[in-house]
Amino acid sequence: MNAPIIIAALIVVLLIVFFTVIPVGMWISAIASGVKISIFSLVGMKLRRVKPVRIVSPMIKATKAGIAVKTNELEAHYLAGGNVDSVINALIAAERAGMDLTFEQASAIDLAGRDVFEAVTMSVTPKVIETPQISAVAKDGIELLVKARVTVRTNINQLIGGAGEATVLARVGEGIVTTVGSAQTHSSVLENPDDISKVVLEKGLDSGTAYEIISIDIADIDIGRNIGANLQSLQAEANTKIAQAKAEERRAMAVALEQEMKAEVVKAEADVPRAMAEALKSGKLGVFDYYKLQNVQADTKMKNDIGNGVMEYVDKKTDK
Repeated sequence: MNAPIIIAALIVVLLIVFFTVIPVGMWISAIASGVKISIFSLVGMKLRRVKPVRIVSPMIKATKAGIAVKTNELEAHYLAGGNVDSVINALIAAERAGMDLTFEQASAIDLAGRDVFEAVTMSVTPKVIETPQISAVAKDGIELLVKARVTVRTNINQLIGGAGEATVLARVGEGIVTTVGSAQTHSSVLENPDDISKVVLEKGLDSGTAYEIISIDIADIDIGRNIGANLQSLQAEANTKIAQAKAEERRAMAVALEQEMKAEVVKAEADVPRAMAEALKSGKLGVFDYYKLQNVQADTKMKNDIGNGVMEYVDKKTDK
């Protein structure tokens, strides 16, 4: 009596293992959806460590959308680390939008690390990118702070290897700086801000990028600093410092020259007694002449002292 129970238990275990190894439910769903896939293909996926649901579910979506895909292609993309579901969604979106996108292109974009479904969506519905505040200076020295909105859509053909949003924003900023910098006055830019958009668009800034620029709209322009006046002020300050340095140099030279002249006078005065001694010795100067010279010097000194005293007295009276 134990034998039938053991046999029944073995049958139950075998059925559990069978339905675990072989995704019969997935196979039935695929057949019901019109996807031509054999039960052995699903078993092979299990053996290749490919999750059947990752392949069958996208195939069901593609079949319902009328897109022909092969199981081997989906498996290869999955094993390469790609997102099969995102690729199928992108193909469906491209087919509905009338875009010519093949499975090879979509899988290559996905393996390149880009969101292929988002790229297709951006190609159908353009995206608006706002630049940060860009500082540019017109020829009259007035700074303008410009913000722009750039409308772009994905360029599928250049999505692989093409530059991203940062490059587009950098090029737009460069174009704005160049355009404002070539304007004669800042008022002309304020009067015609659309001229910036026209000039920047003509430069073909989207070349080599993964996007196509549709339009560039100036969102805001503010007046910043007077750069020209600031530069002139700094230049004037620098010139003043240079003039002061030169004046100080001339004053120092004058002081040095005065000191040299005083030294020459002291040297000459030192030679007077020696000359007088030689004159007395040689008889060219008499003793009475010497005393007479001494009296003249003393008289001169006395007069100078009296004059200095009178001047000090006058100054004191004036102060009172």
